[in-house]
Amino acid sequence: MTERPYVLLSCAESVDGYIDDTTAERLLLSNEEDFDRVDEVRAGCDAILVGANTIRRDNPRLLVRREERRKARVARGMPESPIKVTFTAHGDLDPSARFFAAGDVEKIVYCSNAVVDNCRARLGDVATVMDAGDPVDLNTVLADLAERGVRRLMVEGGGTVHTQFLTAGLADELHLVIAPFFVGDSAAPRFVGTGAFPHHLGNRMTLEEVRPIGDVILARYLLTNS
Repeated sequence: MTERPYVLLSCAESVDGYIDDTTAERLLLSNEEDFDRVDEVRAGCDAILVGANTIRRDNPRLLVRREERRKARVARGMPESPIKVTFTAHGDLDPSARFFAAGDVEKIVYCSNAVVDNCRARLGDVATVMDAGDPVDLNTVLADLAERGVRRLMVEGGGTVHTQFLTAGLADELHLVIAPFFVGDSAAPRFVGTGAFPHHLGNRMTLEEVRPIGDVILARYLLTNS
């Protein structure tokens, strides 16, 4: 089996399973206490991955926020924040997005080989651009990250990305935060889409922890892929 990082999926959703609504503003599903928990989890990872749609819609910085956590990473010989990773089939990402502009950390973009030359021309000054097959192959992405020394990868979405990792059996742990309200819009994005998931009635995930965090609930699962 090809070596790959330990993959931790992190997601916050409404009670009815949505990770956003259909308005132009980002829907905040968590609270400050849980944001700090996520920051702590980030600080313990070597890389963070989000999909291209998340970069376009949410424009995230994906940096460790707390100064003491950044200093602790540096003391361990690590960069202040994890490597930032994304993948794209089309390469249509803005090089001025905060994913690229924020933080003095390595950024890696995995592209389908049909667009890798255009992607390098567009993003080569702000990120390392890699050919990851056509379509983008997550096994290729994970194998390359492992070669770069990534041992623990945090995946922060969006829904298409979570679906791809879960249906491929490439996730080891899931942190799912439940917000105490409904979105109620079938056009809004969900935590996962349609797919053949290895975890079902006959192969349940292992519930490792349930914890209230203010007004949200964290459910932490371990995934044994059989």
